[in-house]
Amino acid sequence: MIEFQGKLAAFEFNHWQYHIPISKEISSQMMDDKNRRVLIWIKDEGPFHMALMKAKDYWYVLVNQELRSRFKLDEKHTFPIKIDRDHSEYGHEMPEELQVLMDQDEEGAMHFKKLPPGQQRMMVYTVNKVKNPESRMKKALAIIHHLKLGKGKLDYKQLNELIKYYNKL
Repeated sequence: MIEFQGKLAAFEFNHWQYHIPISKEISSQMMDDKNRRVLIWIKDEGPFHMALMKAKDYWYVLVNQELRSRFKLDEKHTFPIKIDRDHSEYGHEMPEELQVLMDQDEEGAMHFKKLPPGQQRMMVYTVNKVKNPESRMKKALAIIHHLKLGKGKLDYKQLNELIKYYNKL
């Protein structure tokens, strides 16, 4: 784990503008050819699962509005950052609800495991971002159902419709 003082920066050319620059020295220790996923602690809170991204001249991690507000981050002040490699299988913690369903449903698990890593990560994140366990279970059910219906192909529009349907149950 590496600790340093971070500072919020902004790109002027796109809406994903807020980020924390990561020096080449630090970023090179945090990734290899296959993995740019990192764990970030901001002001000793975390970890937050993120990915190292490359700008023209440096590496960075994106910082969303929720984190900027939560930690009162701005471009004027530095703040303590810790960074470590993310060795988790999906780039996020596997939610218990999704794991239980995959343990019980061979076909759903098979389709999930055949998804590309980025899509697996998105499905895990979709369940993880919900705080309520009942809602997490509904999302997990909708995802497994959708993967089985589509024989492993993701259609985000259809998936969102299934999630809405399961939320009404």
